[in-house]
Amino acid sequence: MTLLTEYAALPHRWVWGGMGGHDCTTFCARWIEIATGKDPISGFIGTYSTREEANAIIASLGGIERMIDDGLARVGIDRTESPQPGDIGLISAPVGFDVAGITQKQIPAIRFGPLWLAMSARGPVAKQATHSAAWRIA
Repeated sequence: MTLLTEYAALPHRWVWGGMGGHDCTTFCARWIEIATGKDPISGFIGTYSTREEANAIIASLGGIERMIDDGLARVGIDRTESPQPGDIGLISAPVGFDVAGITQKQIPAIRFGPLWLAMSARGPVAKQATHSAAWRIA
């Protein structure tokens, strides 16, 4: 069993802000810390507890891709064009729906074999997805 498989099998619980559980960003950040010993979101855990607060932080940092890029660069993690298992990517995923249809959003996920492992309200979910950016972790 690999370290990533062990991480995926842990009892993860959805919680905004990473206190007592994970959202999609803290789920990936915790994996990075386990895999590398480096914490790319130092200082963010517990600073938000709602979708609106998370979105405000992301917006203040220039959007999700720039936020991830800057956070990972601070701990010496660079982009990659060909993500391998254990790497982080930014994927498009459904995050809700309303009368207009399904809402898609860019979220961080972990490359898990040919799939992407993302945190959902039901826990980690492995799915096929296309990435728009990726970073070499392992």
